[in-house]
Amino acid sequence: MGFTIEDMRTISADRYKMKLIAGEGGWSNSISWLLMLEDMTIIQNFHGKELAVTTGLGFPTEESQLNLVKALSEAGASGLIINTGKYITDIPESVKKFCDENDLPLLTVPWEVFLAEFIKDMSLQVFMQQVADEQISNAFIHAIESPLSADEYAKDLLAYYDLDGTFQVALISSGDLDRMDTVERKRIAYRMQLFLTNLTHNGHFFYYDSFFVVIMNAITAKQCEEILEPFAKRLKTRMPEKPVSIGISSQVKGIRNLHTAYKRAVSAVRKAVADKARIVYFDRMGMYRLLYSVEDSALLEEMSEDVLKPLTDYDAQHDAGYVETLESFLRHDGSIKAVADELFIHRNTIQYRMGNIKSLLNSPLESAEDRMKYLVACMIRKMDGGGQK
Repeated sequence: MGFTIEDMRTISADRYKMKLIAGEGGWSNSISWLLMLEDMTIIQNFHGKELAVTTGLGFPTEESQLNLVKALSEAGASGLIINTGKYITDIPESVKKFCDENDLPLLTVPWEVFLAEFIKDMSLQVFMQQVADEQISNAFIHAIESPLSADEYAKDLLAYYDLDGTFQVALISSGDLDRMDTVERKRIAYRMQLFLTNLTHNGHFFYYDSFFVVIMNAITAKQCEEILEPFAKRLKTRMPEKPVSIGISSQVKGIRNLHTAYKRAVSAVRKAVADKARIVYFDRMGMYRLLYSVEDSALLEEMSEDVLKPLTDYDAQHDAGYVETLESFLRHDGSIKAVADELFIHRNTIQYRMGNIKSLLNSPLESAEDRMKYLVACMIRKMDGGGQK
């Protein structure tokens, strides 16, 4: 997850007398670079995850400081460091409150700290971590694509992850990511990473095969939820203009099985996109675990169309809603009352429809095998247009 605010605090607490005074919720924010600013002009060029550093020369008033942190939050900055002692001595409570409410880390270093030396030191740390992150991303991609070549990718991961522990994959779909230019995609990625507040060095975030990928290592199912559920809510609140769907895999044991987790995450995110759902867990998909794992979409289409053709043809001519009625009937285990309640149609009408449906299908729909065949066909039909890759 890059060089984070917490990493910087660990290094700088003694060396540079750094203190975190607000925005503690953003402690895991990663830093893309450090930029000095004394006015608001440069903020318009932020791409996300920049750490702003100021002496406060251009922000002498409470209003100007509040405007600064608001602009940094809107630009997706990872935090703000104020060189206190000359231009700013006391930071207003309103500024601290905003940073706390928006998880924007607000840090201070005293005036005697030589800022040029500090920025050079931290920038080097950021650069070194970026190189390591690129190496880690490539190793994970290698593990997904060539799981049996562990000798080639394990060496790049061993220092950072428990390779014999559990792995879980989350895939994030947000529009046509592969059609975006690199700058726009990075901007979105940077903003998303800021919202992964509980994921630090037990996880990794990168772009691969039209998805943003989150890999989590050696965490519990509960911890996974605590990371991704708030993340999904923040995305909806802070990036309402972006349609986002998240698919989460099962947990697998060991790095050699990462490819299995990835494939299951693909199935989950496909269902999330199809259902326009914010988040879908593979383990909670029921029968859809099998259907969304089938890569032969033509086979699925045939299984649905061949079975339901008498009803789809009738619906096309008469707009009768027979397929919808059958699907509800099968889901409710043949309960006419339940179907009538769900579709807001009188029970007698449902009885009449079901008589016609059974006649068209030439089936009494009494055996479990027969009902399962038609239920699966209906489920496949609901998958159509579900973002299959």
